[in-house]
Amino acid sequence: MPGLPDTGRRNVKTTMLKPGIHLQGGRGGAARREAGPVAAVGARLWRLAPALVATVALAQAPAAHGGPPPPRILCSTFPIHQIMRYVTQGRAGLELSLLLPAGLGCPHDYALTPQDLRRIGDADVLVINGRGLDEFLGAPAVKAHPRLTVIDSAAGLETEGDGGPELHDDEAHEGEGDEGQDRHHAHADGNPHLFASPRQAARLARNLADALKRLDPDGAQLYDRNAQAFSARLTALAGEFARLGRTIGCRRVVAQHDVFEFLAQDMGMEVVGVVQRHPGENPSAAEMLALVKRIRATGAQAVFIEPQYAADVATTVAREARVPVVALDPLATGPDEAPPDYYETVMRRNLDALRKTLGGP
Repeated sequence: MPGLPDTGRRNVKTTMLKPGIHLQGGRGGAARREAGPVAAVGARLWRLAPALVATVALAQAPAAHGGPPPPRILCSTFPIHQIMRYVTQGRAGLELSLLLPAGLGCPHDYALTPQDLRRIGDADVLVINGRGLDEFLGAPAVKAHPRLTVIDSAAGLETEGDGGPELHDDEAHEGEGDEGQDRHHAHADGNPHLFASPRQAARLARNLADALKRLDPDGAQLYDRNAQAFSARLTALAGEFARLGRTIGCRRVVAQHDVFEFLAQDMGMEVVGVVQRHPGENPSAAEMLALVKRIRATGAQAVFIEPQYAADVATTVAREARVPVVALDPLATGPDEAPPDYYETVMRRNLDALRKTLGGP
């Protein structure tokens, strides 16, 4: 990846206190306490990469105008990269790129390649999704560039719905023993799919802007302005989802996996079950039957599917339960050259799909 010209950047030694807070020493031994999402990594990533605790730092040197040059930023996943594009647009000299392929989806089983490690080594800042979705990074990322600054986009964001839905009735687990427990897909750090909700994506944008302002003070006003404008549009869009939810009267749904928890909250809905415990892993016949029973027992009125995964099983479950299927895109993936307004465009398509399938003005 092309980098910035060598500006004789000096190293800044950093001692980590806890995720999101560190003491940064400069010349003359002066130190200051800094808080926020900068260098705050989800608890799982901390356990996988303990070396990061003692070694994270950002090497920067004053630019010609007296401030540090804009950082070279690498985003781990597609949705976070899209949000960062809004926040950083117009910042001269800033390099923003995406680590994983745009069409990959949730990277639960992804393995870093040598090329990935080189790109991480070329970056100043790595922006992760957080909440356990970036476990694929682990120690190799730290070894590639021990001075890397890590921004957890979800650091400090308190949300409802992190427990996720009850996946299946107890009948579905009969005879499974430990194997059934092993297949239960959950995130100990909370549901990581904040990006699938306009309201939560707005919060992510403000969180990222706050982190960038600390790293690149010269761009602080731009980041703030961009994040506020983007946040305002998404908050308004979330309001449209909420109004539609009140109009259609649908209160309970089933999802293909746990990606739509926060979008459902935007609409005043509850996700009462999922088809796949792990993305791409289909349920057994007993689990399908239990889910059909659960749909009927809870009065769930729709099954949400997503384009990232085959929908045959979800469609079968919906047909047996006699409820409609709604195809929604959580924006976990996208095209390599996504247009700047891609997030909002896709979310409006989701709004139209809900309106057409479930009714409403």
